[in-house]
Amino acid sequence: MSDLAGSISFRDIQDKAKDIGFDVCGVARPEIDPRNQQRLDEFVAGREFGSMEWMADPERLPRRRDPRVLWEDVKSVIVLGTNYGPAEDPLTLLDHPDRAMISVYAQNRDYHDLIKKRLKQLARWLMEQSGEGEQVKVFVDTAPVLEKPLAQSAAIGWQGKHTNVVSRQYGSWLFLGEVFTTLEFDDAPNRPEIDHCGSCRNCLDACPTNAFPAPYKLDARKCISYLTIEHDGVIPREFRVAMGNRIYGCDDCLSVCPWNKFASRTEELAFIPRAELTAPRLADFLDMDDTAFRAFFTGSPIKRIGREKFLRNVLIAIGNAGDRQVVPRLQMLLADPSALIRASVVWALSRLMTIDEFAEIRQSQLAGEQDETVRTEWEAMA
Repeated sequence: MSDLAGSISFRDIQDKAKDIGFDVCGVARPEIDPRNQQRLDEFVAGREFGSMEWMADPERLPRRRDPRVLWEDVKSVIVLGTNYGPAEDPLTLLDHPDRAMISVYAQNRDYHDLIKKRLKQLARWLMEQSGEGEQVKVFVDTAPVLEKPLAQSAAIGWQGKHTNVVSRQYGSWLFLGEVFTTLEFDDAPNRPEIDHCGSCRNCLDACPTNAFPAPYKLDARKCISYLTIEHDGVIPREFRVAMGNRIYGCDDCLSVCPWNKFASRTEELAFIPRAELTAPRLADFLDMDDTAFRAFFTGSPIKRIGREKFLRNVLIAIGNAGDRQVVPRLQMLLADPSALIRASVVWALSRLMTIDEFAEIRQSQLAGEQDETVRTEWEAMA
């Protein structure tokens, strides 16, 4: 701590952040560079956000473009990063289509809870050490904060061609959080991280659904993470086969980044995968009612999407897995109260049954089906 009362240095903050449990810490000015403002404007203008209408909210959009619109008194943004690197390559599960692929970040506790708690701890410490009148606000992916450009300005990493932050030390595996403050730090480096992607396009070429129309541009409507988490309706047919066995999120573009060779497995217990979520059998999720789903995913980010969307994803993956033994269990789900689940069952059955078997069950089910979405699915699979 500095000898001057009420004075906090950048080094003080780095040391405290490390003590609290953050792996990296940087400070950025509260501004978004024009290039990233333009990228945001193009993303919104092209409606590449899909059903995430809050991205185009005329009240929130100016706050994303300029942190000082979000909070006019902010002088500095402290950006914190936490390593959640996996022990093994997540893509190895692609060779086991009967197993569920769950994004690395979602295989244990919801990171929002842990990181927000630590951000608040750092913020309290800042207020204890600073002079009267100073203020702080904390954010972790829950407010209109364009955190990736801020992370680059804070030299945490750079925004790669897959639009996520890449670190020379941790690869593509960093959770981010921010502390906005009225404090200023004269000793903080003012050197944004430069882009080290070079001519590499591994992440772009690895995307199963071609969700990158160009480097540094993502069309969320084609992204498997968006489709399995944010999208509310049936999965568009053109993306179902490409989903493979990915039932929550997708790590393909992150996993193939060459900078991951410098990454290390997370040491945070809350981010070490639960054994039952590392390679679960797809079929084991079919019998989950809402109560069982909520109990199994307590504390998990997966709980947020609910049983209906989760089983929708599982059913698409089962249709891709090719295991006919689950057909009787799928037929039982044709009576599920959820039209979304019933419609997804139709597609899975069309992939697993013979033409004659499917035609027979289609005729009987279509006659009694009242929901238009499900009827459309039966008719499309004729």
